[in-house]
Formats: sequence, C-alpha cells, structure tokens
Amino acid sequence: MAGNTFGQVFKVTTWGESHGPALGAVIDGCPPRLPLTAADIEAELARRRPGVQAHASPRREPDQVEILSGVFEGFTTGTPISLIIFNRDVRSQDYEALREVFRPGHGDFTFQAKYGIRDHRGGGRASARETVARVAAGAVAQKVLDQEKIQVLAYTLELGGVKARLQDITKIWDNPFFCPDPEAVPAMTARVQEVKALGNSLGGVVEVRVQGCPAGLGEPVFDKLDAALAQAVMSVGAVKGVEIGAGFAAARMLGSEHNDPLTPGGFASNHAGGILAGISNGDEIVLRAAVKPIPSIGIEQQTIDLTGQPRVITVKGRHDISAIPRIVPVIQAMVRLTLTDFLLRQRAIA
Repeated sequence: MAGNTFGQVFKVTTWGESHGPALGAVIDGCPPRLPLTAADIEAELARRRPGVQAHASPRREPDQVEILSGVFEGFTTGTPISLIIFNRDVRSQDYEALREVFRPGHGDFTFQAKYGIRDHRGGGRASARETVARVAAGAVAQKVLDQEKIQVLAYTLELGGVKARLQDITKIWDNPFFCPDPEAVPAMTARVQEVKALGNSLGGVVEVRVQGCPAGLGEPVFDKLDAALAQAVMSVGAVKGVEIGAGFAAARMLGSEHNDPLTPGGFASNHAGGILAGISNGDEIVLRAAVKPIPSIGIEQQTIDLTGQPRVITVKGRHDISAIPRIVPVIQAMVRLTLTDFLLRQRAIA
C-alpha cells in the first residue's frame, strides 16, 4: 500500500508534487445527485491559497480547479470525480542548492531512506502544497454532510503562544489568522512580525468543532471514530499531536469530574468530545491539533549531505512563518472526509 488513498467507502486518492505540473484528487464513492461546481471547491481553496496573507508564502497560485469527471450539468453522477489544480508559480531554481543536502525538520532524509530518490524541489510529495487536493476533496465531502446538516468548524486557538480566549465563531473568517477572538489578533500579528524579523517560525493549535453529527458513527474496536479522526488529522504534515474533548487534561481529572452526566435533555457536559467507546454520541465533537513550527527558516542549521558529510545550510525560498492559518482549512477537510466516510458506512448497515 502506497498510502495515497484515504477512506473505505468515500475514497480519496491525491496525487501531484509541489513543483510538478499539477496536483489533484480522485474521489470514488460520492453519492449521485449532489449539487457541485468548481466555484464550490474554489471557495474552500481560497482559504489555504498562498500569496494572500502578509505572513504567508508569497508564492501566488490561483488554485483554480477543473472537474474532469463525475459531474454532469452541475450534479454528481455517482461515478469517480476527478479534480485537477495546475501549478502556475513554481520557482524550482530556489531549491537547487538543496539537491545534495537534507533540510532539518523536513522529510528529505526519510524520503531518501525509503525510496532511494526524492524530489528536492519544495519537498515534492511531502510539501504542504499537496494539501490543496485534500481541501478540494473536503469541499466535495461537505456536500454529503450537508444532507445531514453536519457542519465542521475549524479555527486558530493558539499561535506562537498567543491564545484565543473568546469563542465567537462568527469572526473566524474576518481576520488573517482565522481566529475566533478578535482581541487576540493584534498580539498574534506582533508575534509573527517579531519572529519573522529573526528569520524563525512559529507553531500553534487548531481547534475543530463538529455540530449536528448524529449518534452512532464509528466502530467499537479498531475503527473508533476518535482514532480515525486522530489518524486523519495526524496525516497532515505539520501536525504533531491530537486531542479530543478534555484530551490530556483528562489525565488530571477524577472520574466524577470527567464523566458526562446524561439528562433527558442530553449530556450535561462534554469532556468526551462527542465520542464514547469510539462511537459518536450526538454531542458536539471537539478536536484540537498541535501544529509544529515551519521547518524552513532563515537561520543557519546543521545537517548532512547525501554522502553523510556535515554541512551548514540556510533554507531559502518562499515559505510561511507558520502553517497557521493556511492549515486550518486542511484540518477541516480531513475531519470532513472522515465523517463523510463513516456516515456512508453507517448508511450501508442502517
């Protein structure tokens, strides 16, 4: 298994490299008669598109999608949907100095160890550019979720140590950090500018909330919904940790504190994060992802070359200061894909 396909019923295969001609996705298992246009997908792609935020990569990609199959007269047909997004602004020469050396924090060393060959131009398949196909597929998945009125909200909870405290979801898309706390935005901006001046990078935390998910999604043993969500989100390159509900805080709670009492009106609390025994309980699903700092930085770093000799490098090129906020729609897409797959699996047995 090459690991390029996600899902069991709603299957998504992504393809393409950072500096190749194009990237794309093939979606198999999408139900028919769902309204779908390129504009629906591009609205989602615009949120992860480079060259928009001042602190993001200046690479300018229009991220226009072409639907090659699976849609007729504006509706899905039930056959495989093939999507393609062409790369328009590649500068492969920026990476020529990296042909013989491994960048710290990147997949250069591990790709070389696995395949004996690697695409050094922007990381190739390991580049964050690959996620454009995930977001496109996630937009299609949301069409399925719309049938059940399931909404997936994702936003920046923390950036560079600056935490959002207010939770006004109506403000998420109104600021460059996709943050639900407008009062935290100036501090985030100052932190980004400070670190950018040092030639360094930042990490942060993304939170996802799923509203309207019915009870009963997930399998009780090896295919638990929370396990699948964690795997899906951890498959995003910059994510180094996932917690659901109370998460690691649960380790410091008493059973009487962590248990969510059941009432005739529903659960009295939600420390479980909407999932019990690997199955959704009908409450809001809450997930957080820890995002590492971007490894491409302007500070000198120690490394080795292909022959194992020590080298010192400074990574040049066009890079984000942080994966946040462009990673927000990517994580949102992976949650959408997971829920859509489990929803369709549940329909098959219900």
